[in-house]
Amino acid sequence: EFFGSSQLSQFMDQNNPLSEITHKRRISALGPGGLTRERAGFEVRDVHPTHYGRVCPIETPEGPNIGLINSLSVYAQTNEYGFLETPYRRVRDGVVTDEINYLSAIEEGNFVIAQANSNLDDEGRFVEDLVTCRSKGESSLFSRDQVDYMDVSTQQVVSVGASLIPFLEHDDANRALMG
Repeated sequence: EFFGSSQLSQFMDQNNPLSEITHKRRISALGPGGLTRERAGFEVRDVHPTHYGRVCPIETPEGPNIGLINSLSVYAQTNEYGFLETPYRRVRDGVVTDEINYLSAIEEGNFVIAQANSNLDDEGRFVEDLVTCRSKGESSLFSRDQVDYMDVSTQQVVSVGASLIPFLEHDDANRALMG
């Protein structure tokens, strides 16, 4: 009965493998205990710094559901408490290790996180003395010794569907939003 009557229940989109994966990774702020299209304001629909690596900023429907129906980012997962997490590579004394830690948005706020495209030498050390990082939702330059984590991939921000757009970072924003 739940699958037939719930607002959150949909038939699987099985046109092709990509549409099926995208359908399975969709998340909604609507339904029982959630928001309604009419009452949701701009601040709820906007991209928030805590979405980084967890919710795709590109893949959302147009129209009344914009920002209320989203897709999980490529590497995002849920922890045992239902919070979204994204992976980061651990940095110790300026050296990037192969240790992967999944952090929630709350945990992430306590650390300095370098971009995935930061230059590293053969031993995994940052080449530059100052590294572009984000901390507490703000981007800034930090000493390489202050860095705690590094993004695992430049693609971890977007969803599976958006990551297939060639040269996404060089495309016009309107082109990227078309999919």
